[in-house]
Amino acid sequence: MSERWLAFRNRLVANPRFQRWAAGFPFTRRIAHRNTRTLFDLCAGFVYAQVLTACVRLDLFAILAEGPMAIDALAPRLGLSPEKARTLLLAARSLDLVRLVPGDRFALADLGAAVVGNPGIAAMVEHHTLLYADLADPVALLKGRPERTQLAAYWPYAEGAPVAPGEAAPYSALMGTSQAMIAEDILEACDLSPIRHLMDVGGGEGAFLQAAAAHLPGRRLTLFDLPAVAERAASRLGRAGLGDRVECRGGSFHDGLPIGADTISLVRILHDHDDAPVQDLLRATHAALAPDGRLIIAEPMAGTPGAEPVGDAYFGFYLMAMGSGRPRTADELSRMVRAAGFAGVREYGTRRPLLARVLVAHKSGA
Repeated sequence: MSERWLAFRNRLVANPRFQRWAAGFPFTRRIAHRNTRTLFDLCAGFVYAQVLTACVRLDLFAILAEGPMAIDALAPRLGLSPEKARTLLLAARSLDLVRLVPGDRFALADLGAAVVGNPGIAAMVEHHTLLYADLADPVALLKGRPERTQLAAYWPYAEGAPVAPGEAAPYSALMGTSQAMIAEDILEACDLSPIRHLMDVGGGEGAFLQAAAAHLPGRRLTLFDLPAVAERAASRLGRAGLGDRVECRGGSFHDGLPIGADTISLVRILHDHDDAPVQDLLRATHAALAPDGRLIIAEPMAGTPGAEPVGDAYFGFYLMAMGSGRPRTADELSRMVRAAGFAGVREYGTRRPLLARVLVAHKSGA
């Protein structure tokens, strides 16, 4: 599309008279209505998110998991008046979270049922209250006026400061809950048969390694994270009966990584860091791997077909508020991986690429 044609088209679409005409003309009506709805959804998106937050905090989905209920029965369970309960339920219905069934009763719809089946979703919904607070003035955030955002305080490692055990607890628990959502997707995408020793760097409380342990019987497993986090991981994995299978080591990748693993995984780690630390981590990973080793990178990536706003809009602003990192495309990550000395970078498909895509790189180029 030429720039001259684009300028003419934009002037036309911006004209209120043309907008009104297009909304009534048979050949443009559908496009005009769709664009009107899309623009309104962008304006109202925060309200939709708050409806979901209210449903989660009031345990609406868990209550409806017991079976369809009428408003008179639901309202006292929610702690709401019947009128306010109806407002919430109709809003949730319009967002396909619940549905109306015969007898004027409400039941779970697919989206509401998905929240019940995945605690990580509810945890992220609650966590987003911090993001919404930081985005109350997005222009101030873009101009760097806030001295310290709530997300930066929540993720203390983003500021490069030492992390105390008490500071690690909230974000480690959230990472563990959300990692469980994607662990099986990642493991399914990779060929696990060559693995003799898997080290998960930035492994949090061990959710990914706990899932990997079931697929790698008899193989050596190591978790590496900041000392306060590794300590929590050791306790959690011990309670899960994996204390004798997973070695938890504390440290900073800035000081190098334990050597000898033939496979190192970075699960949702790189997008949290700026380019220079990411390049340092990739070099440290290359140095730590055995000669025939390979690197597994798994995280949401910018430019994912069908999920473009997730990368550049959601993660772009989330990581800006966090104060560290940026969304990267698979091509960008592949270039950074090769610059660290790796070869043979290849992407492997996952069931839910919106949540995680997988790149595998070989140290030797095999």
